[in-house]
Amino acid sequence: MTGFGKCTVAFADKKIIAEIKSLNSKQLDASTRVAGVYREKDIEIRNLISKRLERGKVDFALYYDTSAQSSAMQINAEAFKSYKSYLSELASQNQIPEPQDWFQVLLRIPDVMHTEAAELTDEEWQAAQKAVEGAIDQLVEFRKQEGAGLEKFFTSKLDNIAALLAEVPQYERARIDKIKSRLEDNLKELGETIKYDANRLEQEMIFYIEKLDISEEKQRLANHIKYFREVMADEHGQGKKLGFIAQEMGREINTLGSKSNHSEMQIIVVKMKDELEQIKEQVLNVL
Repeated sequence: MTGFGKCTVAFADKKIIAEIKSLNSKQLDASTRVAGVYREKDIEIRNLISKRLERGKVDFALYYDTSAQSSAMQINAEAFKSYKSYLSELASQNQIPEPQDWFQVLLRIPDVMHTEAAELTDEEWQAAQKAVEGAIDQLVEFRKQEGAGLEKFFTSKLDNIAALLAEVPQYERARIDKIKSRLEDNLKELGETIKYDANRLEQEMIFYIEKLDISEEKQRLANHIKYFREVMADEHGQGKKLGFIAQEMGREINTLGSKSNHSEMQIIVVKMKDELEQIKEQVLNVL
């Protein structure tokens, strides 16, 4: 979702410059800074941005650089002389030293400088629009390159989680045997002082072991990994959906951890969580 674009178009004695950058955001949030001559086109500029960029905090600027002094800028010579004389007299009366650079002082007075409002011609707007679209094109291309990198990143992390999931079955049998052995040892200790129904106990043990079964969690996690890949290969604008899938993957991994009761499986779960957290951090960059 992040990116930057800049385009410069020459028109008459001007260089029209458009700059645009984008950061992560849940929706499109565009702010524009436009030179006065183009301000009447601000809504049109926003429409151009919204058509191309679906999400992101967008900062856009359109300005120009002139290679020669603009004819629209004029100095009021009479006002210049009048203000200089008046300020010199005030300085003398109040025993204040006169400024060393009169131009710097006087040219800041609004009445001294006259800026005639330039009218935007159709030809200049066409050049400015070309700059706007060129900057947006660069930003979109930047986003595509970032997206290609993110796709490789996600694929790598999903492969890692899938490989870790494939390691789980080798510990399942030992895990169940260990739980049964621990329960039997505890019962032997209690058997000397407490009488119990062996049939009822067997049923309860079966029920308890069934509650620790992780077959469904493994299958759902595998399905989520597959679905993440499918959505990632689908059309653009799937960032929110990928975020939801990552959340569901996290739920299944957490359940695996809570049911594991096995040190090696818990290590696998921790590694899965680490890979998934990296996915969650980067999925925010996806449109």
